[in-house]
Amino acid sequence: MKTSLTRPVAAALTMAVAGLFLLFSYEFSRSASVSLFLDAYGAEQLPVVLALGPVGTFVLIYLYGTALSRFGGRRTYALTTLLSGGAFVVGHEWLATGSALATGAIYVFREAYIVLLIEQLWAFIDSLLKQRQARSLNGLVCGIAGLGGVVGGMAVRSLATTVGTGNLLLVAAATLIPAAACGLIAYQIGGEPQREEGSESKSALGIELFRRHSALPRLAIIIVCTQVIAAVLELRFAGLLAAEYPETDLRTAYLGGFWSGVNIAAMTMQFVCVPLILRYASLRAVHLAIPVFHIATAVVLFVYPSLTTATIAFFAFKSVDYSIFRAAKEILYIPLPFDARYRAKEVIDALGYRVAKGSIAGALAVAGGLMGRLPGGLFPVLAMAAGLSWWGSARGLVSPQELEEG
Repeated sequence: MKTSLTRPVAAALTMAVAGLFLLFSYEFSRSASVSLFLDAYGAEQLPVVLALGPVGTFVLIYLYGTALSRFGGRRTYALTTLLSGGAFVVGHEWLATGSALATGAIYVFREAYIVLLIEQLWAFIDSLLKQRQARSLNGLVCGIAGLGGVVGGMAVRSLATTVGTGNLLLVAAATLIPAAACGLIAYQIGGEPQREEGSESKSALGIELFRRHSALPRLAIIIVCTQVIAAVLELRFAGLLAAEYPETDLRTAYLGGFWSGVNIAAMTMQFVCVPLILRYASLRAVHLAIPVFHIATAVVLFVYPSLTTATIAFFAFKSVDYSIFRAAKEILYIPLPFDARYRAKEVIDALGYRVAKGSIAGALAVAGGLMGRLPGGLFPVLAMAAGLSWWGSARGLVSPQELEEG
């Protein structure tokens, strides 16, 4: 299906370039924050910092909702992007004092800022495109943005041992400047999406929207399940990684290579698989197939526990999440009104994302404290259980007729 370069399409592709810079920046902050925290506190404390992630995310989402009401989508995007860069500069200076606490604060902020900015990017795109356009373009948008992650991961791998892990945060900060600039250009091309009269939310978080639109709580359940899987696979991966790579910069380099590989796989699917899948398969079938795939990788990790199988399971989850799942999920937001896309979406895909991940991590931290050490097989078992819940929820996400509209 061919799509002409209309103003909405041009604006969406420009915002995809903003996403490219954003994900390039994120590769530096992600690998650096994980490695620095592991060095300061060890893998056994990862559940604790993951449990704190929702607190930081809630604060940012609430401030974002307040700014959105006052400044609108365009200025709020620019403001939150540039302030995030400033936060990494502050974090870098704090690290220079030798504070271990700084590593935890940077980790929590990194968990929060990326979902806040990414969901703003997609809220803008979902406001511009029709469903048929999104079927053709969402994979391309993901692919363009994913290029930033690929290059960023490669850069981290080569720079970590030469410039040092802490200094990667300055690169993350600097790259958010062009991310903000491209986003502003996209808004200039496509125009600022307007609220529909009578559909405005009365709260910063837009909680009442969940009563108005039945798709929103269903989407929230799906996101909770996905992030339970993400959390347990990440914890298992990080624990095995820390055991095999105790030296900080070598571990950071491994993480850079891992995330670069994830982004290459995701980008390949974004450019090749996603357009074909979304064109020829029903969205309902796509949403049902994804959790089955993740259940299978969790079974392999359970039967053959090692860093290799943990890497494969986590790698598979992230690459599919960044490509097929993201592209298919975003189409579901298109028919919804402005505040559902700009507010409720942040609550689901940013706050819900981190609350689910943080809650399971917190529960595991408590369990680990009581038991001394959690059995490795527990992590893939939890992933399988969440995958089954995800599949069950996806069956009633929306009717096949609603999914095929547009």
